[in-house]
Amino acid sequence: MDRKLIARIGAVIFIAIAITMTAIEMSRVPEPPREGPAAVAEKSATDPLLIELRRCQSIGAAGVSDPDCLHAWAENRRRFLAPGARPAARIADGATPQEN
Repeated sequence: MDRKLIARIGAVIFIAIAITMTAIEMSRVPEPPREGPAAVAEKSATDPLLIELRRCQSIGAAGVSDPDCLHAWAENRRRFLAPGARPAARIADGATPQEN
């Protein structure tokens, strides 16, 4: 076969695949919008740990010697590094992760 013919067949196949993929993507049902930053901030505003962490952030270097900040940082590490830890968005309700 001629190389030009093979190139043309390849181009036609490529275009056919692109059109098919476009049609499939256009026929999908749109996903519902995800929670925006305002919704996450509203949920996290009731989390006492997050409130304390923000307070510690606002006091700057003085937070290193503040016992409440040290406790808050330890609790945050425990939540984040615990085996089977859940994402922060699911912990925001105040529930603690189940221990295995």
